[in-house]
Amino acid sequence: MLKPGDVVTVDFLGADTTKRRPTVVVSSELYHKERIDVVLAVLTTNLSLATCSTDYVLQDWNKAGLYSPTAFRPYLSTFLISKTTVIGRLSDRDWQEVKSRLKLSIAL
Repeated sequence: MLKPGDVVTVDFLGADTTKRRPTVVVSSELYHKERIDVVLAVLTTNLSLATCSTDYVLQDWNKAGLYSPTAFRPYLSTFLISKTTVIGRLSDRDWQEVKSRLKLSIAL
């Protein structure tokens, strides 16, 4: 079962094309037990886009199964769990920072 903080790849629909890209699981384990989808946030290697206070450049990107420096952006989408491929997991410090940015991004 997927866990919050897992790094997964999905076929993400972009403006021009669909491309396999890394994302991070931000939905809870309870959510996963009751639904067939997962809430994901975008990860990007285009660090020049990660300039907002709600963005975060990962410190341990290589330990998360990523191949180059990567940033979190709070651009959320849902996908079927069956369409995801787990490639790694965020380190504790990166996951804490991502959760912090999510709290800044979503009015809860």
